[in-house]
Amino acid sequence: MIMGDKMKKNIYAHRGYHDMKKNIPENSILAFKRAVRYGYGIELDVHLLKDKNVVVFHDHNLKRVCGINKIIEDCTYDELLNYNLFNTSQKIPLLKEVLLTVNKKVPILIETKMIKFNGELEKTVAKEISSYQGEVLMQSFNPFSVRWFKKNFPKIRRGILISDSLNQGVISIKNMTLKTFIIDFISKANFISYNAKLLPNKYISFKRSKKQIFSWTIKNNKEYEFAKEYSDYLICENMDNFK
Repeated sequence: MIMGDKMKKNIYAHRGYHDMKKNIPENSILAFKRAVRYGYGIELDVHLLKDKNVVVFHDHNLKRVCGINKIIEDCTYDELLNYNLFNTSQKIPLLKEVLLTVNKKVPILIETKMIKFNGELEKTVAKEISSYQGEVLMQSFNPFSVRWFKKNFPKIRRGILISDSLNQGVISIKNMTLKTFIIDFISKANFISYNAKLLPNKYISFKRSKKQIFSWTIKNNKEYEFAKEYSDYLICENMDNFK
């Protein structure tokens, strides 16, 4: 069952509204069109290729999604046209293509992904979205990527992604709170995007009065009901199974 209008207002579809049972792969044009059709915001990931094109793709390596053991940043866009997403007809899209597809209809939350930060991805993304009239936000696990936008493209809302597990899977609240504080301070983010499995967190609860909190990745009603108590926006999958 698709979420009702009241529930979907604060939802971003994780890597688009994908569903491999329907041959709609993650971070594909089909997944983004489906999110637009149902009125969900879109969360997506971007990489900078060797030829300076920005593409929408999650992993650093093509192996899981395309079956090719190669680092995506070592590829050109022409090379990527030879590969399909999960053996479907869908290709890895350019960010430009996604912007044209969404066409201001829903918000887009862009996660910058890089093996090593040098500012080139951020510079290229900023150039591509500078003339886009729709709502765009950005986020990253790299605090220096977020801070780059604070300094060079301050009009965009920016978030710091935070997740960690310590002591072989046992979360240390004290260590996690300290790490969150440090990363938040370095990034100069407008919002914090937090792993829902680490909620509740005292620092996040304190910051919620000052910054919006996104949480991820929510996959069912139980997780939704829990996370919404501590978050303003939720990044979700499997929304057609929510009731």
